[in-house]
Amino acid sequence: MSGVQRSTRLVRVLGDAAKKLEKARGLGTVGDLLEFLPRRYIDANTSGRLSEFTVGETAVLVATVVSAQTRSMRNRRGRMLEAVIQDADGTTARLVFFRAYGHDSRLLPGVRALFRGKLDAYRGGWQLSHPDYTLVDGEDDTVYEGGLVPLYLNIPGVTDMQLTQSMRLVLDQLDDADDPVPPDVRDRRDLVDQPTAYRLLHLPRSMAEVGRGKRRLRYDEALVVQTALAQSRHRYDAEEAVPRRPLAGGLLAAFDERLPFELTPGQQRVSEEIAEDMARSRPMHRLLQGEVGSGKTIVALRAMLAAVDAGAQAALLAPTEVLAQQHERSIRAMLGDLAEAGMLGGAEHATGVALLTGSMSRGQRERVLLDIATGPVGIVIGTHALIQDQVMFADLGLVVVDEQHRFGVEQRDALRSKALRPPHVLVMTATPIPRTVAMTVFGDMDTSSLTELPRGRQPIASHVVPASRPAWLERAWTRLAEEVGRGHQAYVVCPRIGDADDGARESDVEVETDAEEYADEEPAETPRELHGVYETLQRLREEPALRGLRVEMLHGRMTPEDKDAVMRAFGAGEVDVLVSTTVIEVGVDVPNATAMVVLDADRFGISQLHQLRGRVGRGSAGGLCLLVTESDNPDTVARLEAVAGTTDGFALADLDLELRREGDVLGASQSGRRSGLRLLRLTHAKDIELIEQAREDAGALVTEDPDLLRHPALAELVRSRLDDEQAAFLERG
Repeated sequence: MSGVQRSTRLVRVLGDAAKKLEKARGLGTVGDLLEFLPRRYIDANTSGRLSEFTVGETAVLVATVVSAQTRSMRNRRGRMLEAVIQDADGTTARLVFFRAYGHDSRLLPGVRALFRGKLDAYRGGWQLSHPDYTLVDGEDDTVYEGGLVPLYLNIPGVTDMQLTQSMRLVLDQLDDADDPVPPDVRDRRDLVDQPTAYRLLHLPRSMAEVGRGKRRLRYDEALVVQTALAQSRHRYDAEEAVPRRPLAGGLLAAFDERLPFELTPGQQRVSEEIAEDMARSRPMHRLLQGEVGSGKTIVALRAMLAAVDAGAQAALLAPTEVLAQQHERSIRAMLGDLAEAGMLGGAEHATGVALLTGSMSRGQRERVLLDIATGPVGIVIGTHALIQDQVMFADLGLVVVDEQHRFGVEQRDALRSKALRPPHVLVMTATPIPRTVAMTVFGDMDTSSLTELPRGRQPIASHVVPASRPAWLERAWTRLAEEVGRGHQAYVVCPRIGDADDGARESDVEVETDAEEYADEEPAETPRELHGVYETLQRLREEPALRGLRVEMLHGRMTPEDKDAVMRAFGAGEVDVLVSTTVIEVGVDVPNATAMVVLDADRFGISQLHQLRGRVGRGSAGGLCLLVTESDNPDTVARLEAVAGTTDGFALADLDLELRREGDVLGASQSGRRSGLRLLRLTHAKDIELIEQAREDAGALVTEDPDLLRHPALAELVRSRLDDEQAAFLERG
């Protein structure tokens, strides 16, 4: 048999032996087996030390048989084998096989073998009972050329040597005609062909060969993602949009004339990039990422005003009612009478601004829907209610998606589909994105970044407060009182809602905390009860330092009317201290709020803490953020100190990526323990170079052959690697 391909069923190649592989690890095809990569490699010439393991662990080492003998068993028929092995340090361990047959002729004094088994204590020494083993001298010495031994995840009934032999059998028959990377690309990037890459990984003679094999498979991962993104971008570019140019002396010009401040150079640059995109006949597809407080909203508003100037409507999609209401209030405040079209006192070039949320009454909703459909409303701000079937626009020309990571591609496309022609799309995120993640996930979009803060913005001072020092925590409450005494306001953030009666129901967690995603923080800490809004509200109302202050709460289980009333009261200065969950994480803009205390700060991720901190210091008085933690884990404390040490969100984003590792960059989960990338590391300089190369190559391939008809192997690789959910995630924006 020859010409085996990746899709060939393993049973055709390996026979009955394939059943164990499929049952244990789901390895049903040749491709599945080849992708079952070794976990690590050991050198049979140098490796093997019992001291590396503890009792109860699975020991894997190369050792020499010192002695071996068989004897009859006392309580049952048959003979057993007892042997003694010695590692590279001279440490010995006892081997026991209760059936000597087959082992007694192989495990002879002087033989070296790779042993794998559970390490037990026995009479003051070590013991391995019935370990798996593979000879590295004698009859098996041709299995591992050069002495490098690949170690795989355990498969019951299959030894590492048997796996290696299976790999050799498959590789010797593998057809190399369906390499997904074209020969000219391989030559240009100095890549081995795919069969060679698998051979170097499964049958290596040196670690240098392993490195060459991994480099090729890392490139494959990068090429898959970049090809999918290039195809997505090509589809967008093939659509025809209506150019939307602002009128001279129109609404945008009137707004700019009234601005009480000068746009930052970054805001001017990004606004020009957006204006150029919207003036073209292909849809804009741009990501706007910005530092906390960098003024993304005003840039987005200017784009919306340009769309209205051009006779179209603009829709801003927000993930929560609190954020949608905040956007509506701030946009109305910035526009003034420019938002009062058709009203007494409205400006000459005014437009209408409407809010649409799921909690509105039927009468309110019907009035807003009519105004959107007939055109008096130029700017529509809303939640998921905007994408409902009954929502119809007169002429939707611009879609702005805030906090884009909270929406799925179906929701984004549902809003886009309400336009007569493909609309221009601007997506925003207040979470700075590392450059490698931007290339890997948002590579189909043009990207603009705002890194500077508006003039006059004062810095935010941040400090870590150990809860184990009561005096420090009391001082934190005193500092809040001092800020209020100066005429300012403060937030206290909790990770849980809690319960109105006892504050202890774990089901009341409003937002998943993500400290567990920091995979390198070990050991795991003892679970503890987290602070809840209700209990904290009661405690602060009784706190001597805060006596007499107006303390209220905000959380996601409150009714929309209650949430809106609290936020309006806080914005009007009628609430001194707001106890909240992370519902205030984005979009909330109260310039008079200057202080924040985050309880159980170790339960939040770096980016989340940075977002929360961005709620204070939005005026000219600066800000204070106190990160309270009960953890004494050095890694956890170091992470919090890193947040406290800088307000550079882009630097923190890079640190976040480094600590969490990649996370599932091809899916919604951002847990560092479940990565959508197996080998590619977005923090490694050499892998960053591979991503850039793959992006260039994918762009060229898709430009010449959008559907990859001339590259069927690459098309199949993209289909096989990206499931529907991951492919959809790549189109979010």
